[in-house]
Formats: sequence, C-alpha cells, structure tokens
Amino acid sequence: MAQTLTGTMLAATVPMVRTLNLEFVETQAERAVLRMPDQVDFHNHVGGPHAGALFTLAESASGAVVLGAFGDYLSRAVPLTVRAEISYKKLAKGPVLATAELERPAAEVVAELEAGERPEFGVRVTITREDDGAVTGEMAIVWTLRPHS
Repeated sequence: MAQTLTGTMLAATVPMVRTLNLEFVETQAERAVLRMPDQVDFHNHVGGPHAGALFTLAESASGAVVLGAFGDYLSRAVPLTVRAEISYKKLAKGPVLATAELERPAAEVVAELEAGERPEFGVRVTITREDDGAVTGEMAIVWTLRPHS
C-alpha cells in the first residue's frame, strides 16, 4: 500500500507508526484512514490486537488528520495531544482500520491561532474490522496547536 506524504512524515518521526506497521490509506485535511495489519506479535490474550496497539492506531489516525489540516502551520505552532478517551466495543480480529475526522472546521482553529490563541479542537476516531466493517472502538481526542515561543 502506498504511503501518503503525511504517512511518510509520521513514519519518519513517530517510531510507533513504524513499529506497528501502520499503513496510511487516506489522508485529507478533515479525514484520515489508517490500517493496522493483523500481527501475531501484537495480539492480546483473546487473539485480537492489544488495546495499546489499538490506542496507538487511533491516536496516529488523529495525528494524520491534524497534519493534513494544519501541516502548513508547523512553522508557527506544534500540534500536541491534550487528552484522549477510548472505548472498546467489540473484539477486533484481523486487520483493522481507524478513521479520524475533525470535529470542527479547520478554518475556525486557524482563526484562533492567528488571533494569538492556543486553540483546542476535537478529533473523533472510529476503529473498525476491515473484513466486516464492525465498529470495535471509538476514540475522542483533543488536540491543541501550541504557538512557538
């Protein structure tokens, strides 16, 4: 699967992306989809991906959408995770996908940054089994753009 520019950037700078062999299926300004292949080394006691691997997949998908939306502002601010909450709904077996979407328009966040504020914004991530599309988890994650001093 071909890496996007955002995927190449994240794989180069975030070691866990490489460790989990995450694949960047889609990266746009307001949506990103990442795929984690089925890997026995990252299974839990019931044969699915470990909760920590699923968390990392979802957080990485949120990072991809953040870079897609705000990559042009990296010279002015650094994106940072503020907090995250994840819910595990069903057993995830086989390859899984994480789909991340911004919760509000990127233009609103940029306007706050340009006004000298440190904006916070939410990203919603849905984790699904690749084979049947069943939702196996959901993450709510809040990011900020911290202006450079």
